[in-house]
Amino acid sequence: MGEYLLEVQGLKTYFKTKAGYVRSVDGVSFGVRPGEKVAIVGESGCGKSVTALSIMRLIEQPPGEYIDGSILFDGQNILDLPERAMRKIRGGKIGMIFQDPMTCLNPTMTVAQQIAEGLQIHLKLSRGEAHRRAISLLEQVGIPDAAKRANSYPHQFSGGMRQRVMIAISLACNPKLLIADEPTTALDVTVQAQILELISGVCHDFGTAVILITHDLGVVAGMTDRVVVMYAGKVVETAPTDELFANPRHPYTLGLMASIPRLDEARTSDLKTIEGAPPNLIQPPTGCPFMPRCVFARNICRTMPPLEAVAGQSTHVKACWVDVTDPQTREQAERRRLARMELKQGIIKEAALQTAEEK
Repeated sequence: MGEYLLEVQGLKTYFKTKAGYVRSVDGVSFGVRPGEKVAIVGESGCGKSVTALSIMRLIEQPPGEYIDGSILFDGQNILDLPERAMRKIRGGKIGMIFQDPMTCLNPTMTVAQQIAEGLQIHLKLSRGEAHRRAISLLEQVGIPDAAKRANSYPHQFSGGMRQRVMIAISLACNPKLLIADEPTTALDVTVQAQILELISGVCHDFGTAVILITHDLGVVAGMTDRVVVMYAGKVVETAPTDELFANPRHPYTLGLMASIPRLDEARTSDLKTIEGAPPNLIQPPTGCPFMPRCVFARNICRTMPPLEAVAGQSTHVKACWVDVTDPQTREQAERRRLARMELKQGIIKEAALQTAEEK
């Protein structure tokens, strides 16, 4: 697919606190090719949004610090650019859809003014041209009666319509890359599907590359070309979307897959979860950060595994010492999982009996 449009190499973004540095993004590397749709997935707190904000250079300093690494966009390391040069890229060549449009849109400006602002700054359009272009963009993202609604304020729109306005703003200057950070948060299921379909369709029309950040693997299954799985600030697996769903190779990815509810199993099995909690990012564990929660864990996991290609799959890489496809290994892991569940249920029952006796 050609050279990378965006290439993140060894990125480390930490936050300084009184207790020490929070290693929110700790050595992340991945790339996005022109026109490619890449998903970054993982549970809350794994570093997805901080990675996105780092690419946009929107991390507040202090407390945030870019400790190490590089972010190459169109061959330039944007971490080395002065803020004035970064402003030409931000909103121009790179657009971003934030999680909550209500807090991102200016309540004192009409939606047309907010779209036109970027057009006047980056494309040097006149006020009249920018206003007409704003109306056209609102029509493209499905705002009914766009000419009239262009003069409305954000509070006069529903949540789904506000998110459509955010999409119009982010795509106004025909960016090469669009970052969508949880673009369907707080929207109902029907509107979620409409928003995702809109992003996919519009970006296809413009030839825009997309980074979709989400914790929901089901959302990315039919929309993206490749998936980057993050855990505790690190990339643990990367593969083409179809390959990842068909052949996950990291225990954390297996856990995410298993946690997706299935209609054919709804009445026959309990919802599977990943036991335990993410590690403390101020004092992360040595070795693999997923080891304390992993049913596949071995002594070798006390040493951090490198991110290496899966045998016979140059586009599929994982950071794990264990072959999770080995039948004996999977059988042992399942026994460990069941043993942990029995122990947990025993602790819950004991606590319930103790509470009953105290009453």
